[in-house]
Amino acid sequence: MVAQDAEPEATPEATEVPIPPRGEFCTEEVRQQMQEQEVYIPLISKGFQHQFWQAVRLGAEQAAEDCGVEITFEGPETESMVDRQIEMLQTALDRGPDAIAFAALDSQAAVPLLERAAAEGIPVIGFDSGVESDIPVTTAATDNVAAAALAADMMAEAIGGAGQVAVIAHDQTSRTGIDRVEGFVNRIEEAYPDIEIVDIQYGGGDHLRSTDLAKAIILAHPDLKGFFGANEGSAIGVLNAVTELGMEGKIVIIGYDSGTQQLEAIRSGVMAGAITQDPIGIGYRAVEAAVMALLGEELPETIDTGFHYFTAENMDSEEIAPLLYE
Repeated sequence: MVAQDAEPEATPEATEVPIPPRGEFCTEEVRQQMQEQEVYIPLISKGFQHQFWQAVRLGAEQAAEDCGVEITFEGPETESMVDRQIEMLQTALDRGPDAIAFAALDSQAAVPLLERAAAEGIPVIGFDSGVESDIPVTTAATDNVAAAALAADMMAEAIGGAGQVAVIAHDQTSRTGIDRVEGFVNRIEEAYPDIEIVDIQYGGGDHLRSTDLAKAIILAHPDLKGFFGANEGSAIGVLNAVTELGMEGKIVIIGYDSGTQQLEAIRSGVMAGAITQDPIGIGYRAVEAAVMALLGEELPETIDTGFHYFTAENMDSEEIAPLLYE
């Protein structure tokens, strides 16, 4: 299989308002201004335990240093804890931040608190997962529909354009969960009539729960040829299920993000490949956009942070390697 990279096409909104290349906005003058104003920006993520979120945090911390602002970065223990995330958002707003960045587990549940932020004049920046509201001044995120469609293309190529496949995703409430499933399913249905999606299950991003779900699907569908894991925890669950059932080499696995287990499995050939986002870029852009908003700069509706499909063939390349995390 030929390794392929892809940059998503920018949306019309993203092209209307150009922004400077990452890292160029926060000049020394901006940094000094932010330090003098003692700007504080909390970031509330969808989770904390997966290495993806730690990579996002590193990007945010780098931007905070470059821009001269104070940040905090927190998220619930698992990506199924919507109520806990809402509590964190409430607490962050109670501290009276200058701006806030938010990655929604539930794209609708947080709207009342975000409306409060808007009423108090606190700019809201979305990152990773958007919110079904026009309150965020921008959202720094991957084009997950396009990325998952690329995963579908790679799956079709790997299984010869025909056969049964299944999906394990993290949730049905976040924008990423919705978009990745829709992107994969729609591309299969539109372009590959001989591929059947036999099941879609949701494991909350938890690798143990995702393992159990994937095992059940494999046992129920002995002719299964491919499995798409729509985030790190989901993909690890699929990988665990395939290896524990001794199905390596019989089921094509395509994942999302990276992390030690996925990287090792792709390098060894147990997994065919995965979509990588730019988690450091997502974190950096979220903080940078917050600073831009505070200074009255115009921002696009979406800041597209890009994606690639990587395999053992290109994972060590100069383009891909910096985007991968362990």
